[in-house]
Amino acid sequence: MQSLTGQLSPLQLELLKVYSFQPTEEDLLAIKKLLAGYFAKKLVQRVDEAVQQQEITSEKLKSWLNEKA
Repeated sequence: MQSLTGQLSPLQLELLKVYSFQPTEEDLLAIKKLLAGYFAKKLVQRVDEAVQQQEITSEKLKSWLNEKA
């Protein structure tokens, strides 16, 4: 495991510890939801900060959401 630690992030190492306890499917689903919620919250905070710093209006955000790729 020593050679892998240089390649894995601290988050990955912590998750490996969790999985070593062989959590149930229910526990895995709960962990996935927690992680998704955490990263979604961080994303919303960063977007809010960018909107404030760049003085982006809600109309501009709506127009971006409605743009077709």
